[in-house]
Amino acid sequence: MQIGLWQAIAVALLYYICQSPWLGCMLTFCTVYRPLIGGTLVGIILGQPVLGMTIGATMNLLYLGFISAGGSMPGDPALAGTLGVALAIASKLTTAEALALAVPVGLIGNLVWYAGMTVNTIWLHQADKYAEAGDGRKVMFMNIVPPQIFLFIICFFPVLLAMRVGPAVIGKIMENLSGQTLHVFTVIGGMLPALGIALNLKAIAKGSAFVFFILGFFMVMYLKLDVLPVSIFMGIATIVLYNLSRTSTSRGGDSNG
Repeated sequence: MQIGLWQAIAVALLYYICQSPWLGCMLTFCTVYRPLIGGTLVGIILGQPVLGMTIGATMNLLYLGFISAGGSMPGDPALAGTLGVALAIASKLTTAEALALAVPVGLIGNLVWYAGMTVNTIWLHQADKYAEAGDGRKVMFMNIVPPQIFLFIICFFPVLLAMRVGPAVIGKIMENLSGQTLHVFTVIGGMLPALGIALNLKAIAKGSAFVFFILGFFMVMYLKLDVLPVSIFMGIATIVLYNLSRTSTSRGGDSNG
């Protein structure tokens, strides 16, 4: 599949939006930053929304346990969900092959993260000088304009270039990786979602939320309920228990007072 120039520009711009703060946390880091949403939007741009959603949802399993703490970055879900899905669609990869592609693409996205964190220290020191001089407008300028210009450069143009030349390169690679080698990559790709699920279960098992997981598992397996009604039921139960715990805490505080 040949990716048009405007399609490549749209995907590159989408990746920048995933990394930028313009839409707020709820519409970027919590939504389009995730491969499920990003992949769906890429599918719409390339005219294959269902395929984009399918590949994005599968890639999302890799990042179920994703967390960025202390400046560390285990991978870039946004790049995997935008560029990775776009290259997979354009190169006509299977879902398992697309998963194998998501890992290196996500790791390459770390370069964007660390480049931004490193260069932003320049604007930070300059903002400190303006803060000492009491110039609030220039402090705001240094915290917004230069970082976003640099972020746009390192996000937009590399993805645009990859979108234009990537499908042809990947197509040649897939032609050379025939037979047993391609089968190995396909098997590895099929196993990768288990890693994301395992990381998520590890986080759940540390707290009382594991009880809800076990309850939901039995509701699906033995009551034959779909995941959506179980999720709604668990959400309601969580809200009720949270309110009860707050009520109990407030009563305890009143009695002590």
